[in-house]
Amino acid sequence: MTDTPLRVLVVDDEIDITGALQPSLEAEGYVVVSAPDATQGIALLQSSAPDAMILDLGLPDLDGKEVIRRVREWSDLPIIVLSARHMEEEKIAALDLGANDYINKPFAIGELLARLRVALRLRQSRDKPATGFQGGDLAIDYPSRSVTVRGQDVKLTPKEYDLLRALVQHAGQVLTHNQLLAFVWGSADMRDSQTLRVMVAQLRQKIEASPRTPKLILTEPGVGYRLKVEDDS
Repeated sequence: MTDTPLRVLVVDDEIDITGALQPSLEAEGYVVVSAPDATQGIALLQSSAPDAMILDLGLPDLDGKEVIRRVREWSDLPIIVLSARHMEEEKIAALDLGANDYINKPFAIGELLARLRVALRLRQSRDKPATGFQGGDLAIDYPSRSVTVRGQDVKLTPKEYDLLRALVQHAGQVLTHNQLLAFVWGSADMRDSQTLRVMVAQLRQKIEASPRTPKLILTEPGVGYRLKVEDDS
């Protein structure tokens, strides 16, 4: 990653969770700071300047979604939500408020570490001007808007290209239906998820080796879509 160890803030009131996370994160080279509630978490966020935050939604003093809303008013650090709330509405709300990813409890440490690496890499890549994307069989040249898959040119409609560009720019991150509708059609109020599903299907026909079993554009049921990258679990 970098020569300086990256700092990860864990905000969770379950001692068993923080007790399991800290040694696993430290073994990966991260410096870990932790807080048992939102108040202390926000204070540590301001004082210790972490590079990423792992956040539980069910905190004793404040709902985790409110924490996301407040943090996003002044910080773009990666936020990975870790929660026992499995309802789709909770995932969508957290992601729409600005969380980068959402992992259900109970969880596998390996999956969490992979999602954390993806979120950190995505943030670092945003700090560097990019002229294109290369991942697996997919390549995009931004200035010419050209797309190749397995070395073959692929012709996309303008909206298909905008959809792919949105997914690529957030590779590895879940994008909700509302976020993608806003990226592609320019309106966060547009709620026509069926239009989005049709366009995703069209895009898969053009870039997936087997559109019925997609390996690039993955569906997060009831939530949205994710472009798979190598660190995905």
